[in-house]
Amino acid sequence: MTDAASTPEGSTSRRGFLSTAAAAAASTAFSFHVVPRHVLGGQGQTPPSERLNMAGIGCGGMGGGDIATFTKLGANFVALCDVDEERARGTFNAHPQAKTYKDFRQMIDKEAKNIDAVCVGTPDHIHAVAAMAAIKAGKHVYVQKPLTHTLHECRALTTAARKTGVMTSMGNQGHASEGSRLTNEWIQSGLIGDVNEVHVWSDRAGRLWKQGIDKPKDAPPVPPTLDWNLWLGPVRERPYHPAYAPHNWRGWWDFGTGALGDMGCHIIDHPVWALNLGAPTSVESRTTLDGAFLENNKPNFESYPIAAMITYQFPVRGKQPAVKMTWYDGGLMPPTPAEMTSGQRLPDNGVLYVGTKGKMYHSSHGGTPQLLPAALMEQAKSVTKSMDRSPGHYEEWYLACKGGKKPVDNFEYAGPMTETVLLGVLSLRAPGIRLEWDSEGLQVRNAPEVNQFIHKEYRAGWTL
Repeated sequence: MTDAASTPEGSTSRRGFLSTAAAAAASTAFSFHVVPRHVLGGQGQTPPSERLNMAGIGCGGMGGGDIATFTKLGANFVALCDVDEERARGTFNAHPQAKTYKDFRQMIDKEAKNIDAVCVGTPDHIHAVAAMAAIKAGKHVYVQKPLTHTLHECRALTTAARKTGVMTSMGNQGHASEGSRLTNEWIQSGLIGDVNEVHVWSDRAGRLWKQGIDKPKDAPPVPPTLDWNLWLGPVRERPYHPAYAPHNWRGWWDFGTGALGDMGCHIIDHPVWALNLGAPTSVESRTTLDGAFLENNKPNFESYPIAAMITYQFPVRGKQPAVKMTWYDGGLMPPTPAEMTSGQRLPDNGVLYVGTKGKMYHSSHGGTPQLLPAALMEQAKSVTKSMDRSPGHYEEWYLACKGGKKPVDNFEYAGPMTETVLLGVLSLRAPGIRLEWDSEGLQVRNAPEVNQFIHKEYRAGWTL
């Protein structure tokens, strides 16, 4: 027999229960005055009837931080999963009541009736298979950025979430910031005029992990606490090496999405949102590996290039002009605006908007925007705050799972935005070629040989 809580209908029913339980408990307390404090909750306490029962997949690093944050919001973690028990030890110890697993497939199968929602904080190559397993079980799901490893996975995950109606969110903290809303309001008010040029950049590539390198030749022993087979998940087999796990996987094609995948969702998000960019029509990359910028760099298809510049073209949207957006990483930066004073500098990670009346820039994660020339800052004070403010990035999803409104960064938005990011990643497979993009068909029109990288072949036992 299928338990109701393991189906989308059961999840919806529980959402209704969670949203009314507090009122029911309060009514009981008023009538009889005998309900214990641990049932009703008190200052600093959450009644069990209002708690969201969660499972966590990926319990070290960012995943562990997400679990800690949801716990502070009142979540009850009944199950935790990590392929490395040593890396997850701190999180496991903080939740002694939770059952622990190494294989999330087993966890979801065994715990489906006990959980309402799942958070996924694994390396990129596991995001889609883990999130899809949760969605198919009818569970709300929170997934760290980028949403998926491949374009096909991104479209599939967005479609599945839409069909099941579960509450979704991607780990894009800056989407909830005050700065992100000011950016939208200032641009849409016409403060800097029509924007037809955007620059986006990050300093991550090469600084936090190596790129432009071949895979290691040696094969040291697998740490005794790590299940290397499960860490690989759907990816083709290769020997364990600390060059991949637990920290440097972002620089490798098979596991990560490079600097663009790491920071693009925190940076590209804001022009995509504020300018309502939609899908690009083309993308072209230049990298240090094709000799465009540096010499003596041979092509390498095991890891990402040392540095890259990627140009997107977005079409006219109603009365808004076409937009050219350029990404820079690995030490490359856009030109410094002439309007900047000697005491000003562009942030290490950020966005620069070029309008017909002025310019605007801000840091990653929805930083507070700054205007050029500086005199525009005075005019900005009169721009109406027309957008709803967020209670907080994590709060949005948590409240939605308990019957509240959808998070602003749900998969209907985060999915297409991530596709834009991953299209730039795809272009690195064919530097120097302008790829004409068919978003509806999810394919490159003019270079069909690149389409093989829109998805990857999974190992046996792994599926969406």
